[in-house]
Amino acid sequence: MKNNKDLKNRLIDYSVLIIDIANTLNSSKASTHIGSQLLRSGTSTALNYGEAQGAESAKDFIHKMKVILKELRESEINLSIIQKAGL
Repeated sequence: MKNNKDLKNRLIDYSVLIIDIANTLNSSKASTHIGSQLLRSGTSTALNYGEAQGAESAKDFIHKMKVILKELRESEINLSIIQKAGL
């Protein structure tokens, strides 16, 4: 159970960090677009983890965890775009 709580807290901390990063972006059209994408993918990880904890089967749990992984990958790409574009 400790590992579940640890992962949950790490994902919540990650979501807060994503919010902080999004709030530092400038107000250009590109920043607004990428920032919105980042907020959606970056904060959904903790929320989806909460859903995974209530999975109805092992297959459902695995599916929800795969969704989290997809969102983390999307966030990583958004962060790279932000960095390379100097947003």
